[in-house]
Amino acid sequence: MKLIILDRDGVINHDSDDFIKSPAEWVPVPGSLEAIARLHQAGYHVVVCTNQSGIARGLFNIVTLNAIHQKMHDAVKLMGGEIDAIFFCPHSADDNCDCRKPKPGMLQGIAKRFDVSLKGVPTIGDSLRDLQAGFVCGCVPYLVLTGKGEKTQAKGGLPPGTTVFPNLAAVVDHLLKTPVSVPAAGVPAAA
Repeated sequence: MKLIILDRDGVINHDSDDFIKSPAEWVPVPGSLEAIARLHQAGYHVVVCTNQSGIARGLFNIVTLNAIHQKMHDAVKLMGGEIDAIFFCPHSADDNCDCRKPKPGMLQGIAKRFDVSLKGVPTIGDSLRDLQAGFVCGCVPYLVLTGKGEKTQAKGGLPPGTTVFPNLAAVVDHLLKTPVSVPAAGVPAAA
């Protein structure tokens, strides 16, 4: 089974220091929906794994989170893709739960639900905690420079083997080894 694990805020959609609190605030990063569609069409099971402490903070409730996720599902489907599952942690850092990244609880839940080892599974995030959670489970970490990615890269301390890309679309290009179309000899390239 080909599985890939994506963080949500800063990877699929624009992030906000004030949290994404409504479907209206959920705005996709350019190219991210198409990238998810390409993964789906290439046979990947796409799973979103996201910390959502806004619930614990009282900024939004589970009904609103479900509406945000429905908007994301619908937007991906319009591009010909599918998200197979969304795992989220509703807790704050003070709750000391096992599911909040960088702890591996959500990823272990993904492995159990899909009955797979996460060894070698790509995990894509824009923060160190996204990459750390995946790394301890055997995932291959990819940092995107959207969202908090540039700050994360600048701070350093990335897990060994982390590869950095400008955005989700670039990671997917790499994973799918999409050939670049080269014009035939004597045929001018489109401007």
